[in-house]
Amino acid sequence: MAKTRYHVPVLVIGSGLAGCSAALTLADAGHEVLIISESDHLGGGNSELAQGGIIYKAATEDTAEEARALEHDILVAGHEYNYKKAVRNLCVEGPEGVDHVLIERSGIEFDKDAEGNWDLTREGGHGRRRILHKADYSGKAIMDGIREKVRTHKNITILYRHTAIDLLTTHHSAPTSQMRYEVMNRCIGAYVLDENTGGIVTIIADHTVLATGGVGQVFLHSTNSPACVGSAISMASRAGVSLANLEFMQFHPTTLFSDAMARCPLITEAMRGEGAHLVDDKGVPFMKKHDPRGDLAPRDIVSQAMMEEMLASGAPCLYLDATRVEADLPTRFPTVFQECQDIGIDIRTDPIPVVPGAHYFCGGILVDLNGQTSMPGLYAIGECSCTGLHGANRLASTSLLEALVWGVGCGKHIASRLNRHYGGVPNSLAGAVPDWNHEGHEGNDDPALVAQDWARIRTTMWNYVGITRNQVRLRRAFEEMRELVRHIHDFYKLTPLSRRLLDLFHGIQTAYVITQSAMRNKQSIGCHHRVD
Repeated sequence: MAKTRYHVPVLVIGSGLAGCSAALTLADAGHEVLIISESDHLGGGNSELAQGGIIYKAATEDTAEEARALEHDILVAGHEYNYKKAVRNLCVEGPEGVDHVLIERSGIEFDKDAEGNWDLTREGGHGRRRILHKADYSGKAIMDGIREKVRTHKNITILYRHTAIDLLTTHHSAPTSQMRYEVMNRCIGAYVLDENTGGIVTIIADHTVLATGGVGQVFLHSTNSPACVGSAISMASRAGVSLANLEFMQFHPTTLFSDAMARCPLITEAMRGEGAHLVDDKGVPFMKKHDPRGDLAPRDIVSQAMMEEMLASGAPCLYLDATRVEADLPTRFPTVFQECQDIGIDIRTDPIPVVPGAHYFCGGILVDLNGQTSMPGLYAIGECSCTGLHGANRLASTSLLEALVWGVGCGKHIASRLNRHYGGVPNSLAGAVPDWNHEGHEGNDDPALVAQDWARIRTTMWNYVGITRNQVRLRRAFEEMRELVRHIHDFYKLTPLSRRLLDLFHGIQTAYVITQSAMRNKQSIGCHHRVD
């Protein structure tokens, strides 16, 4: 019989690169970790979908100079809106993290050139080649390597097909009224849905780590995994945890345009790094007239330029022409080659139809350099967090490195606290936390209602809170979201919990706070492109 209650030193919610890096760091230090994964394996989110690669270091012996050059590129891409301490942290800690965790500890075999050196590539916004890759399935290669180390570690327990519902806090779960008067509210775990049984699990944790990934599925066109509905943002906002930069949703310029696919497959930016060009329906390149960096301009600029071109011409898509790329395309970009082949496009001879799509969330739960949130006992890492690294727009291939650096840093910080026996949840408090009580009538569980609500959320977010925004659109989005929040909240209370319902509940909460943040920021900057 499945357990319905746990008390663990560390709970990690999410199993992408960030969650796995934190768990492995803690486990290697001798501490027990419980991971919950929404899928039936470790991963299932955006980490394994990453194509381009992970920033390493340029082929130079002057690592200090390379760190400064990378800092410059990140700050330019982020429109100087970045938290400079976070940028510095990534640039200094990144190479060691890649070396130790990915290459040495996980044995990931990134591509090498004919001389046996790293085959470093370049992407938009980068001043030099510094990106490690494995063909065009770098994220999958990284996750394949690290998940095996995590899966077999004796100090790590994994609960598959488990989804977090809500955070447990002392103010909410205190056994006496007196504890509610304490100024400091503390996270002490989470309620979790066990999809295998349909039951609700109560997990008390001395330290809780949110690593649930992004929010892209609240938009109509997205490269994101179906799991990326903003569950961490939803839970943190309800618990009163500080959030930041929620208006900065990065749209990737090149996703495969096809009516036959639910998720828009990513066409990696590395193709433009290798010489592919964006062209209109007549085959004419257009990026140089929008930015002197042309096809290698940062993503926000390229996405906005593409939208302007499509609006001006009325075309439903544009094209990426890779026919003159010198590399062997099926070998260098096997994922893109196959996905295009599946819909009848040979990228060696045919231009690829592309449109922008919601890709990466630059905002999230505000954290420090160790992944600590504003709530004691709660950490956030990876795409659900806001480290300040990306500022108003993310530089290509920083996401996997950020997940790794903050995952390792978070693991080390929690380990140091566990070594000092700091921050444990008293048994008296743990025992007083009630089990979940959710009353709902089976007759209310109608998938058609869920589907319609999702359609309204995604269409509204795409049309009004998408690549271009103005006050009229945002006001209308806010009114739509406010109505949907009330409606879905009532639906949620009256319906038995399921993964389908829970994703909808998290999704509307996330869309609502993103819209509110976009309304408050009157400045047009980076991903937040105001046209009024």
